[in-house]
Amino acid sequence: MNDPSSDIAPERRRWLAQLARAPRATLEQALESVCEGGLLPPFDWLRAPQTGLAMVRGRIGGTGDPFNVGEATVTRAVLRLKSSESAGVVGVAYQLGRDKRRAQLAALADAMLQSPRWRDAVRERLLAPLAQTLDDERRERAEQTASTRVDFYTMVRGE
Repeated sequence: MNDPSSDIAPERRRWLAQLARAPRATLEQALESVCEGGLLPPFDWLRAPQTGLAMVRGRIGGTGDPFNVGEATVTRAVLRLKSSESAGVVGVAYQLGRDKRRAQLAALADAMLQSPRWRDAVRERLLAPLAQTLDDERRERAEQTASTRVDFYTMVRGE
């Protein structure tokens, strides 16, 4: 059987990564501007926002052996849209930190991006500006890092 959600899987991974880094205010403003009258679409909780710990792992050495760096606080949420044209669409969110409202908004944005009714508007008003902001921040960090770069050179003595 052909799953329609598999067509958007690579794109969904990208927008979930963007939503995980989105500030709460950005999510609220964008979603309210998409919805008529600022009312967010109705939904049912499949898993209300919960805060817990996740182990962060890293890799070290030339072999890339894994090791535990430490724990990070993570909030997750899962919801299902109620509206007739989007019934059954499930949105998920995992956010670093304890902000339950931010996790709720990210899960709602994920669900709305899967619904044909809201997809284009959410892409235009949330994802596009968010991608630009994240790119600008990445570029600024790269410039700051480059300004501290030190080039070493070796002088060869003649014999």
